[in-house]
Amino acid sequence: MKEQRFFYHPTPESGELPKEEAQHALRVLRLQMGDELFLMDGCGTFYNAIITEADNHHCRYRITERLPQQPEWQGTIHLAVAPTKNMDRIEWLVEKATEVGFDRLSLLDCRFSERRVVKNERLEKIIVSAVKQSRKAWIPQLDEMMPFRKFITRDDLPAQRFIAHCYTEDPPPAFLLDLLAPHTPALVLIGPEGDFSIDEVREAEAAGFRSISLGNSRLRTETAALVAVHMMRLANR
Repeated sequence: MKEQRFFYHPTPESGELPKEEAQHALRVLRLQMGDELFLMDGCGTFYNAIITEADNHHCRYRITERLPQQPEWQGTIHLAVAPTKNMDRIEWLVEKATEVGFDRLSLLDCRFSERRVVKNERLEKIIVSAVKQSRKAWIPQLDEMMPFRKFITRDDLPAQRFIAHCYTEDPPPAFLLDLLAPHTPALVLIGPEGDFSIDEVREAEAAGFRSISLGNSRLRTETAALVAVHMMRLANR
């Protein structure tokens, strides 16, 4: 039994793999004319294909079957997070959240943010790699970094929107998983390593966000973000 090797192609009807994917197929996997390819377009469809031409620079194919996929979950899973100073941690988060499954990632520039510039190109490559590894039919949307205040006042945010923080409240915030309505779009905000400022929390609450808890442990930014994604995934399974 052969292992299926998935390749990403946003326009598979072109009949030729993108350069990087072609190099991987031909030089690393040593695929040849007549071998099978399994393609994903990142928009909900898989494809079976046969290689028709393979040389040092090109891998052309013929599509033999189109396989539209059903969504794995109902409702949109949206995470907004302030990137960590150490990019390795945010890259780890992007990879693991993609494997778990989510729809959209927004990057926040907050008062206490220690990183205010992110190169999305690197994160996009990590997302594509994780999508192929985990056999996801859809590629999550990655937004450019946005100031916190501008983000929370957007008019395209879902009704279910939450903010996680470490400030003490009376009564304490409810557990996120207990609040999530099933099969409904949801958004969770995760702050930087220094947390959101108290003013940011109040501004978010005034904008319709509800303060929530992710459990009794104090979590790192990337851990809290992954926990939030997993809870939204459970609620929308």
